[in-house]
Amino acid sequence: MADERLTLEVGRIVKSHGLRGLVIVDLWTDRDERVAPGAVLESPKGSLTVVSAHRHQERWLVQFAEISGKDAADTWRGTVLSAEPLEDDDAIWIHELYSCVVYDQHGTALGTVVEVEANPASDLLVLDNGHLIPLTFVTEIEPNVRLDVDVPEGLFE
Repeated sequence: MADERLTLEVGRIVKSHGLRGLVIVDLWTDRDERVAPGAVLESPKGSLTVVSAHRHQERWLVQFAEISGKDAADTWRGTVLSAEPLEDDDAIWIHELYSCVVYDQHGTALGTVVEVEANPASDLLVLDNGHLIPLTFVTEIEPNVRLDVDVPEGLFE
């Protein structure tokens, strides 16, 4: 039977940097442990083990054990990196919001989450009926099942 582990896209190799195989990684998560030494990231081309990493402007300069030299690093340009979800009971993970039925404070079903849209003020839950609900309105979550929200009067009018 095939391995059915859940993995999340956490970043992308943008390009090589220098001659020793360093790559610039655009990390799509605020969890720096994704690029901590020893962390393993998955890709369509195979697993990559972080040797070292440090911030470089808005991105990360990363040395992977499996990439040595500029030519090798160039072949990884554009590669999406994935990892298993982290265990953190205090965090709400995006993948836990999909397929949740959203209920307002009166118990009325408002729709099902089909997407989460990034927004500077607050990420938005996109429901199957087109309604948008700021994530800050979520009061309770049962991952992949139900979200309770406290929405202001007139939000959907």
